[in-house]
Amino acid sequence: MLRSMFSAISGLKAHQTKMDVTGNNIANVNTVGFKSSSTVFQDTLSQVVRAGGAPAADRGGTNPAQVGLGVKLAAITTNWTNGAAQSTGRSTDFMIEGDGFFVVRGPGGEQLYTRAGSFDFDAGGRLVTPDGSILQGWLADPLTGVVNPNGPITDLTVPYGAQVRPTATGASVLAGNLNTDAAVGDFVQTPVKMFDQMGVRQEVAYTFVKTADNTWQLTVTNGDDDNDPSTPMPTLALLDENGNPFTGVITFDTDGTMTAPTGPVSFDPAMASWPGPVEIDLSQISQFGGKSEVVPSDVDGYAMGSLQGFELTNDGTIIGTYSNGLRQNLGQLAMGAFNNPSGLEKAGNSSFRVGENSGEPVIGVAGTGGRGILSSGALEMSNVDLSEEFTSLIVAQRGFQANSRVITASDELLQDLVNLKR
Repeated sequence: MLRSMFSAISGLKAHQTKMDVTGNNIANVNTVGFKSSSTVFQDTLSQVVRAGGAPAADRGGTNPAQVGLGVKLAAITTNWTNGAAQSTGRSTDFMIEGDGFFVVRGPGGEQLYTRAGSFDFDAGGRLVTPDGSILQGWLADPLTGVVNPNGPITDLTVPYGAQVRPTATGASVLAGNLNTDAAVGDFVQTPVKMFDQMGVRQEVAYTFVKTADNTWQLTVTNGDDDNDPSTPMPTLALLDENGNPFTGVITFDTDGTMTAPTGPVSFDPAMASWPGPVEIDLSQISQFGGKSEVVPSDVDGYAMGSLQGFELTNDGTIIGTYSNGLRQNLGQLAMGAFNNPSGLEKAGNSSFRVGENSGEPVIGVAGTGGRGILSSGALEMSNVDLSEEFTSLIVAQRGFQANSRVITASDELLQDLVNLKR
């Protein structure tokens, strides 16, 4: 039989595989996180008709004469370029900008990797993929909100409706300016909302009264909206940085910088439900010409609240928002990186598993170690380019047709050979 016929048969098979790959790419043109593939061909063994010869003194060298025996599939490569971003507005949709994979635990417990960031909640509050795989990461300490990305990864949970215990106010920072041209007796009052350890709101007021040049008197009072307006609010005792009684006298230098007190002061709330003391940082207050205005730049403590929502930062940190205004870390997404992502094996459902030639996964946080950053409320769409796929479709079709014509021509030659004897 003619070698050309078997070469053409191998060409039919190779171009059929190219058609299959192209058809799969087109079928997944709208699949979230899908990466297109392409085929690479190479020739098979060649039959030596005449071996080559080395040059000698009495003759020149000759080149080998070889007849190819067809084509075969060398590889099916994956295109890892990023797909287009599609905004969804859903807080549970995550997109990777750059390299890396989400780490998920498959239904059978197998650790898988995916670029498809469409997640949702299950009944246990865990973030899961549409096929039930659970997103992996690190949970934050429920009290401090600290995340340890060096620990083992676990199922990520966002406990909607979970309550956070109240925390008493223990420190406040005041910032602003006291007018150097203010008359003696002028004052400025700054109300601050604080909380005791039961989460009850406490109305604390800082009052600065000018008593002399470059000298002000600080008093701290505590009352609430239910107090009788005719009853003066109680004045709270002040303490210096060593815990000794503090007169509340604040002095400034001629250049507007504070000279006393030299460190933070505090006040004693004098309440059983609020043992205190509460530290006051006055270092950000100056005395220059202009309006007297002092505002609380930072106050800790909060009432009891429940988790109402969350957002994702670029490094994968999930920040929860509570009904009491508290914002605290809930956890952080884990991401995987590979030395050779093309060596991963497809596991279905837009997921991959570790392959023999992919290398071991390097688990870490987004934005480090070759891992991309994350965006919330968007999805990475398929990177299939339809113009390229339709061109590949035409190439595969014409290649298939050309190889079929070779088989037809070989058949005609065989028919002519058979017809030599009639």
